[in-house]
Amino acid sequence: MTGMYRFVTGYFTVLLLISMAVPASAQIEDQLSAYTGRNATGYLKPLADAFGADMNAGLFNSAQIPKMGPRIRLEIRVISVIFGDGDRTFKARTEGDFTPEQTVDAPTVVGQGQAKIIGGDAGTSFAFPGGLDLSSFAIAVPQLRFGAVHGTEALIRYFAVNTGDTEIGDLSLFGFGLRHSISQYFGKQLPVDLAAGFMWQRFKLGDDLISANTFMFGVHASRKFVIMEPYAGLSIDTFSMDVTFDSDVLEDEIFLDFEKETSLHLTLGLNINLTYAQLFGEFSLAGQNSFSFGLALGI
Repeated sequence: MTGMYRFVTGYFTVLLLISMAVPASAQIEDQLSAYTGRNATGYLKPLADAFGADMNAGLFNSAQIPKMGPRIRLEIRVISVIFGDGDRTFKARTEGDFTPEQTVDAPTVVGQGQAKIIGGDAGTSFAFPGGLDLSSFAIAVPQLRFGAVHGTEALIRYFAVNTGDTEIGDLSLFGFGLRHSISQYFGKQLPVDLAAGFMWQRFKLGDDLISANTFMFGVHASRKFVIMEPYAGLSIDTFSMDVTFDSDVLEDEIFLDFEKETSLHLTLGLNINLTYAQLFGEFSLAGQNSFSFGLALGI
């Protein structure tokens, strides 16, 4: 009973971290409402890059997959992106009937919270909305790994949170992937364990405000030294995102379709194997760099 209590408590703690980590969807929509498509895309770009980096990180911590199971592990991953100075502003232009048209360095969604106001003809002014003043973006992700059948294992990521808070909105993430052992075909000839796999994921924030999709295909390697197991991976990641919001400028709904981006993703990490638990941490170099750490419980 004590073990179950700790598990349930830990699980809901993770969900709380998830809801705290994601920027408030209603606040983002309020800021976006001052823009039309051309500025809204630049405003949201750092958040789109962060979504892509976080969703494609933390997918493995070992390339060792048994030929036949059982294997079942509950994993908790915390994945974070740190924003640089270049993420905090973008080139924005005045909109509507404002004259003269001007281009300025305006805050992005992660930039300073204060709006940037410039003057125009006849004493008019134009306000570029402020951001959420974020230095980093992190999500905590529960995932279940199970198998193995002929050297193949499956991975499921899932959470759905109805926060009951209009400032945060509903959150959901679903992902499914498979990995297959390559080293099983070489016996003990290889100095490392090798595996290859793919992962598809879909994330939604708010009432259709943000919908993001990712796909990863890559190869992974690791080598176990007693309890220490360094690992690495190289993958091709794709990311796409749609945003829907109401514009106060056009008095209409605006749909933004961020172009699908493809990038190489290099992962370097260290896994610590205990009897029924694993601790791991990693750094990822991709379109947006990120780091991840976590805990796995199971066999």
